[in-house]
Amino acid sequence: MTGPVQQTEAMRGNWSDGVPRLSSKQPGPSPVTEDASGNSSSPAPEETPAVLPLDAATAHRRVEERWEAFLRWGPYSMLGVSAVLVFGSAGQLMPSAAELWAAAGLFAAGLLLELWWSRNHRGHATPTPASACYYTVRWALAFALSWLNPFAAFYAALGYFGAERHLPHRWVPLGLFASAVTIAGSQSGGFPPPSAARWGLFGAILSIHVALFWVFSKLNTYENQRTQVHLATIAELERTNTRLQQALDENAALHAQLLVQAREAGVADERRRLAAEIHDTIAQGLTGIIAQLQVVANTDDHALARAHLDRAADLARASLGEARRSVHNLGPAALQDQGLAEALKQTVAEWSARTGVRAEFTVTGTAEPLHDEIEGTLVRIAQEALSNAARHASATRLGVTLSYMDDEVALDVRDDGAGFDPLALPRRSGSGGFGVDGMRARAERVAGTVEIESEPGFGTAVSARVPLVRKEPEQPPLVHRTAEQPPLVRAQDRPVRWDRHDD
Repeated sequence: MTGPVQQTEAMRGNWSDGVPRLSSKQPGPSPVTEDASGNSSSPAPEETPAVLPLDAATAHRRVEERWEAFLRWGPYSMLGVSAVLVFGSAGQLMPSAAELWAAAGLFAAGLLLELWWSRNHRGHATPTPASACYYTVRWALAFALSWLNPFAAFYAALGYFGAERHLPHRWVPLGLFASAVTIAGSQSGGFPPPSAARWGLFGAILSIHVALFWVFSKLNTYENQRTQVHLATIAELERTNTRLQQALDENAALHAQLLVQAREAGVADERRRLAAEIHDTIAQGLTGIIAQLQVVANTDDHALARAHLDRAADLARASLGEARRSVHNLGPAALQDQGLAEALKQTVAEWSARTGVRAEFTVTGTAEPLHDEIEGTLVRIAQEALSNAARHASATRLGVTLSYMDDEVALDVRDDGAGFDPLALPRRSGSGGFGVDGMRARAERVAGTVEIESEPGFGTAVSARVPLVRKEPEQPPLVHRTAEQPPLVRAQDRPVRWDRHDD
């Protein structure tokens, strides 16, 4: 007879260490890009890799299924093997007919016991009085058969399996010890031992079984704890996967919402751009045309009327050209064939000729080509400042200064007009602002600033400061900068007022 292998409930803990692992690629919000026309695009989100197809939960479930199959069919198999061995060796170990009939009766009783248990009580997970009775009767039958023939110990070995399921916890050691006694007696030559030497051999084998029982009990406890840790890990990973799926669903919804918002923002930006372009170009041109036509209507001088009509026609053509350029998102017409300084000089000269106000243009520092958006922003700010001076200042003198510094470009527009209180200046409501708000918005788009200084009776100074971004062969669009902007120099640090009585 071979030594027993203490397996009990430890068999259920011997499953794979594999546990479901989350993918190292975590999804995040997909970047959204927006082109110049306001259309948004986004790369297709990456697919989340699935967890391993055979995880620890699946392995544990399969072990449980095999364990249940053994508990169901194992007793029949062990009973059959024992019967074959017992009756096969009956000629040497059971010579009397009474012993054969006794063995046959015990095997029949064992078969009836297994049938009763399989039909009425199979599938319980915790010990019950019926399960304790089944375990005890089965051990008694196995002990009696082993007394008749040591080969019946194969059936007695069932006592090592399922003891924790059939017996109350405090009875488990007793049940295992009884099974060890039965198997040790069979391995020592059968019951009762015929001599002191056989009793010594029986004691030694029983001690080995008890030691193995203690060792395997410790291993069983460790495996059960390990199983609980694995099951807890699996449950936590399942909860994590659920939360991850919820996060992915929320991310997909946010991604779709972000695309919608990006499209809406692009449309709104385009509308604000067109509104600002119309205000800074077409509206100002129409204002100038109206002023020229009013002069024509109020004069009888044919030559003077013709001159103002020519100016009105020139303004109309210029406004039409600016309108076309605005639709195609092009820069100011003044910058088409000349640099920033020349464009501002031409703009100031045309404004002076149109309004009759004495105007001067000055450049300080070394002029150099700048990024198209920087130059376009400064020209538009200058046009708006000149338009405001013509409509509201009633000025007699005006000066425009373009200053190239180390890392900034400054544009100052000063007049000796009526002035106003900047704090009392109403802000435009609605989407986007024009006039003063429009100048500030244009400067902020290229990380610049606009400051207004004025006082009733002492004129007005408009100061715009933008970063000095040199022109490159291929110019990427400038991005609004919100932090670490160059240090600002306030307009009052430069002379911005004139004495109204100066020549």
